[in-house]
Order: sequence, then C-alpha cells, then structure tokens
Amino acid sequence: MTSIPQIELSGLPESAPVVLLNGLLILMAFLWLLPSLVLFAECGSAVLLSKPVNPLTPIPLKATYQILIPAHNEAAVISATLASLLTQVEHPSQIIVIADNCTDNTANLARCHHVKVVERHDPERLGKGFALDFGIQALKGEPPDGVIVIDADCVVAPGTIAVLVNEAQTHQRPIQALYLLQQPQPATPKDTLSAFAFMVKNQIRPAGLTVWNLPCLLTGTGMAFPWQIIGPAPLATDNIVEDIQLSIDLAIAGHPPRFCEAARVTGILPQQAIAAIQQRQRWEHGYLQTLLGQGPRLIAQAVKQRRCDLLALAAEISVVPLSLWGVIWLGELTLSLINWQSGGDIISLYLLLIAGFCLAIAVISAWAKYGRQGIPLPTLLAVPLYVLWKMPLYGAFWLNRQCQWVRTERDRP
Repeated sequence: MTSIPQIELSGLPESAPVVLLNGLLILMAFLWLLPSLVLFAECGSAVLLSKPVNPLTPIPLKATYQILIPAHNEAAVISATLASLLTQVEHPSQIIVIADNCTDNTANLARCHHVKVVERHDPERLGKGFALDFGIQALKGEPPDGVIVIDADCVVAPGTIAVLVNEAQTHQRPIQALYLLQQPQPATPKDTLSAFAFMVKNQIRPAGLTVWNLPCLLTGTGMAFPWQIIGPAPLATDNIVEDIQLSIDLAIAGHPPRFCEAARVTGILPQQAIAAIQQRQRWEHGYLQTLLGQGPRLIAQAVKQRRCDLLALAAEISVVPLSLWGVIWLGELTLSLINWQSGGDIISLYLLLIAGFCLAIAVISAWAKYGRQGIPLPTLLAVPLYVLWKMPLYGAFWLNRQCQWVRTERDRP
C-alpha cells in the first residue's frame, strides 16, 4: 500500500505566524491610510486653495431645457419645490413632474401649478432610476438641449437653474449643484453632526476636487446634463444609490461630472427617527456596495483608458462614511497596539496614527472654515454618540443588507 507523503513543516521559522500577522496588519493599515490621505488632500485644498463663491446674478440662457422632478407620494412637499422653481422658468411647462406609482395627491397638486405631469404605474419596477428613465423617454420626441433633475423635497436657490443650464452647455459635461441639508428645529446634536457630515461630503470635498479640475460624484438632485449625454444614459435601474452609479457610468463613458458651488439646492433632515435611520441605511449600504463593486472597475478603466480623472474618482469613492472610518480605525489601532506590545512590528501602528492625524486635521480644518458658525465646538464632543447611533447600520450591512429602494418618509410642514 502506497504511503501518503508527509509535508515537512520543520523548515518554516517558528515566527512565521507573527510575520504573517505583522504583514496583514501593515497591509490593512496602509489600505486605511490611503483614503485618509485622500480626505486630507480634498479638505486641505478646499480650505486653503478654493476661491470664494460669488453671489448668483441673472444671466441669459444659452439653451433650451426641461426640469424633471421624480415624485413618489410627495404631496407634503411638492408645492414648496415647485414654488422655488416657477420663478426661474419662462413657462411652467418647462417643469415635468413624474408622478411615480403615487397613491396620494401629488399629481393633482402639481397640476394646480400648471406644470406638466406624467404619471407612471409600474409597481414591479420601483426606484428613482426607473422614474427618471420614464421622464427621459417622454422627452425623446422633441428633446431639449439640456435636462435638469431636482428632487421633489428640495428648494432651489434663485438663479440656480440658469447657472446649471449654461454650465452644462459650456462644458458639455454633467454639472452638480451644491446640495445641503438644513437642520430641523429644534435641532439635536445628532442633527447638527449629520448636517455637518453632509456638508463635508457634498460641499467641502467637491470644492477641493474642483481646485484640481477633478470630477465629483452626483448627489441625485441639482444635476444638469446636456441632452446628448443623458439621453442614452442607463437610467432604468433599481440601484439604491443611482446617483453614484450614474456618476461612474458617465465618467467611464468620457463625461465626468463637474461641481458648481454657485448653484444651490437645499433639503431638510428628516425629523422622524425611523425616517432618518432608513435614509442613512439606504444611502450608506448602497455606498458600500458601490465601493466594493465599482471601485475595482474604475481602477481598471483608469488603467485601460490612461485617465487620471477616473483614478481620482476611484480614490473619491474609497473614502467611507466618517463614522464607519472611525470605528474600523479604532479597531485596527487596538489590534496593532496589542501586536506591538506582544513583540510584533510597530509599522502598522505608525501608519494608523498618521491616518488618524490626517482625518483629525481634515475634519477640524473643514469645521473651522465651513461649519464654525452653525456648529458649536462643544457639539463636536457628541461625535462618539453619533457613531454609536450609526453602528447598527453597519452591522446590518453584513447581516441584513438593504438592496431595494425604499422611499424616505417626509415630515409634514
């Protein structure tokens, strides 16, 4: 009977497990350092190099356009949104409300403002992407020069529409307006920190990218597109972060989005606790899924097309939500400290400390320039509680991941 050969392990050094652990911790620390440096560079560029934004002034339009407003049961907020838009268009018919699978009075309220309303009924295909595609298909008979997308719960600052139209036509690229969230009144520390995190993501980081003429991510509202770009775009999807996916698809196709801070759109944080959790869970689960699935695709296309802007966009989406960053960083730091105390390498500990320093400087400098007036310094002390509030969202990503589109419940005015 043939004997089974025995694998001789005596040749391996006794410290092999320690070497492997050191290597793993260094690799994890290095992977965590890279997005920290990206955030540090973006915030630093915005704070030190970005130019002041001049107030909007009336400018003549250079192109025809249509405004699309996807709306699913938005009776509570649609009138305020339309009121902010009607003063910026020559005729109400330039605004199209897509009443998507509505069971409330959204369509009738919109018609009272004399805007165009198209109704979509398809309960099997839910999501904003399907609604946008329905609106684009309705325009294909007589396409305009450009299309603007506004969410049904947003107020649009005066002059924004003209700026978006002209920017899109001038640069022949998708244009993203500044989109911020107002705090409800009375605001809790959690509301204040949520609004600040939103500001970092939607204003400060894109402003830093603009300094270097790099693309930004679309945010779902306040978006303007030349028709030849949005007409053939793949919109009919149930992706729960369709705006990020569209950013990536358009960038790879040669149309990277451009940030325009002068154009402004404002929403409001949901006051209901359940609505706030649902909104954050949908966005952050979708973001993490996109990072894992689309990050490698962007890097591969950057190499294939030899395009630095795609590489910059891949770096942009590598910056995970700051609360998740803090939790994982603290866990890695603890492991590295234990490893070092047990006789392991100290390199991973140094890398993580540098990463933490970069994050701290980025956030503090961003707060000092952009958030100091609306966010008292003592409120920043509530960051640990804010992180604890969001911890179940990240646990659910691995245990009960949200993959379907769910509408955020609106607060009644």
